[in-house]
Amino acid sequence: MKVIWNRQRSITEVIIHISNALALMIVGHLLFTYFTPEKISGMWTELTPDVLYYVLGGFIAQMIDGALGMAYGVTATTFLLSVGITPAAASASVHASEVFTSGVSGYMHLKFGNVNSKLFKTLVIPGIIGAILGAYLLSSLEEYAGYIKPIVSIYTLILGGIIIKKALVKRIQKKPTKRLGILALFGAYLDSIGGGGWGPIVSSTLIASGRHPKYTIGSVNLTEFFVSLASSITFFTVIGLGYWQVILGLILGGVIAAPIAAKLANKIPVKTMMILVGLVVIIVSIRQIVLGAPKFF
Repeated sequence: MKVIWNRQRSITEVIIHISNALALMIVGHLLFTYFTPEKISGMWTELTPDVLYYVLGGFIAQMIDGALGMAYGVTATTFLLSVGITPAAASASVHASEVFTSGVSGYMHLKFGNVNSKLFKTLVIPGIIGAILGAYLLSSLEEYAGYIKPIVSIYTLILGGIIIKKALVKRIQKKPTKRLGILALFGAYLDSIGGGGWGPIVSSTLIASGRHPKYTIGSVNLTEFFVSLASSITFFTVIGLGYWQVILGLILGGVIAAPIAAKLANKIPVKTMMILVGLVVIIVSIRQIVLGAPKFF
């Protein structure tokens, strides 16, 4: 025990533990303030079988995101819309659940050695700033997302093709990715506005530049915890938070899937992983372009 306690910890581990403590403090405050024994008993009676659909949606979304490093927000939002949840409620619920699912996923990636410490530290601060800005603007300019998402999707569609092309080439030459901070800020900003986009934008760009998929996915997943936390706090402060059954279901499904997906990411061959990432990016991008095209006509 003494050896474990005295071992030297990396800066990344210290940041994670401090952030987890802060997140637990915030969650604890909300629980004791809003979830009194009377309210909890009332919520239990209001619980419906529909929560099982949300658990399934959270599980599927986290399996994709944890293994491929992207598309939790897009997958979960699409699933919720398909079962009748309104767009605004779906976006708020997804961001709230991502605090828990991305936290577990990021920790598991860190445990399995999938995180590049330098890359994580470069992405995290700009990502937090972008998440706060996007969530704040969405609170008053929600219609803005309908115009920007199709344009960004054209960019990610091209990236998806580049990723698959690189996967089929025997040797991938790594190119230095400049302005990583701007990339993280932009990805987090669009993630808050559109309910998804952190993974497709950040992971796709980094992998397309030749970075190792496993370490890129692990680092981006870990950073996503901080992006989701910043976005959720901003949403809660500005517009409040409802639909607790949806959030609960997404959290339960995501937490169950997170360790499985992280382990899967550690086992999938690099070439297979890159092809899967490219296909997911292309499918999601085409969907966003098709859905957003009517905004311009």
